[in-house]
This record gives sequence, C-alpha cells and structure tokens, in this order.
Amino acid sequence: MTFIDTHTHLYGEEFDADRAEMVERAREAGAEKLLLPNVDEESIGRMLQMCDDFPDLCLPMMGLQPEELPADPWPLVKKMKHLLYTTPERYCAVGEVGIDLYWDQSRREEQIEVFREEIHWANELHKPLVIHARNAHQDIVTTLREADTSQIPGGIFHCFGGTIEEARELLTFDGFYLGIGGIVTFKKSTLPAVLHACVPLHRILLETDAPYLTPVPHRGKRNESAYIPHIIDKLSEIYDTTTEEVARITTENARNLFAI
Repeated sequence: MTFIDTHTHLYGEEFDADRAEMVERAREAGAEKLLLPNVDEESIGRMLQMCDDFPDLCLPMMGLQPEELPADPWPLVKKMKHLLYTTPERYCAVGEVGIDLYWDQSRREEQIEVFREEIHWANELHKPLVIHARNAHQDIVTTLREADTSQIPGGIFHCFGGTIEEARELLTFDGFYLGIGGIVTFKKSTLPAVLHACVPLHRILLETDAPYLTPVPHRGKRNESAYIPHIIDKLSEIYDTTTEEVARITTENARNLFAI
C-alpha cells in the first residue's frame, strides 16, 4: 500500500533532531511522495533544502500562508513570485495560500488581495492551488469565483472540516479536492458524517499537516507522514471499503492533480 501526503511541513524545526529517521519511517509506511507547502519567508530555505536532501520523495510549493502576512506583505509576495516564475518546474503547486480569519479579521482585505495575486500565478503557470481557509469559507468561494481560474488544473481545500453544505459548494469547483487529515479520526469530529453524506472518495486527498493535527491513536504527539495509514483506516470505515482501495484512489487522485 502506497500513499501521497499532499500537505506536510516536515522541514519545520520540530523535526530537526530526527528528520532522516522520520523520513525513513514515512517510506516504510508507504509514502510515495511528500508535498511541502511554503508558509513564510523563513520557511523557503528550509523547505527547498529538504527537497534537495530527499529529491526522490519531496516536492515543494510556493505561497504565503495567510496567517503569516508581514506588516507589508508585498515585498515578500514579489520575492515568492520571482522564485516561482524563474523555476516553475521546481514547484508542484501554489500553496499554501488563502484566507484565515480565525484569530484576527482586521487584515481581511489584505489577505484577499494577496490571495487574488496568488490565484493569478496559478492561472498563468497552470499550477494547482493549495488553499488554506479558516473562518473564511464564503470569502474563499467568492474570491475564486471572481478570479480567472480557467488555466488552473485544480487544487485542494486543505484541512477541510466544514459542513455538508460547505462541502457541496467546494465540490462545485472542477478539479478541486478536499484535503482530509487527522481530524477525521477525532472522537467528536463531525467530518465522517459529512464525508459519508456527500463527498465521493474520488474527490479526497490525504494529508497530515504535520507536525499538527495528529490522528488517533497518536493524538497529542507530534504528527508525521508515517501516520497517514491511520487516516486511511478511518476512511475505509467511512466508505465501507478496503484500506487498499482508499490508498489506491487517493494516490491516483494526487498523481493526477500534481502530474506526478
């Protein structure tokens, strides 16, 4: 059984002490590829170094995570655009990008403007979009609908944990998938019921968001890509199918979206 972790921050300092061992555990668990989303300016070098260290396994993305906007985001946005446009073949997606209004709504308009710019990159370069959305469902939907996305092959709504109505609305975007991670294993999670009600398996991708959102039975500890099989186990229960079938379909989904 093989899998692709489509969203994992394994370049973070949380893994500095045992990164090589952690990567080996991921390989042994069945990892075919590990996709690394960028977060801010500091993460660029760490992310690219990890991809250089494990070139057969790791693929980078480029984008500015909405919670990490500097006081003036545009110099950094310009730098990221330069990196992306200079070597577009190096990056598998524009991500992680989007809108996050969970802690602070005061910079909503700036987040939306930056997100619009990053959608434009994806459209010009024909790259998938990996979208971070928290307390911002309608802003994400509206911004996507107003933008030119005709050349974007699709994308991921990262860390989906919304309602049936929100899932149905997001699935109206052709070529887009819901990123499903450890939340689906939590005891009080409503996500299993939502997935069962309206999300076909062929519209799901696997992710960890490591080191965060660790699945049961490791909840409370540092997350890592080797824990993806726990997510697969839960999805096999939800969809009443085998773990092999869940792994096969979600891996094929990721290969198609990211042209792997």
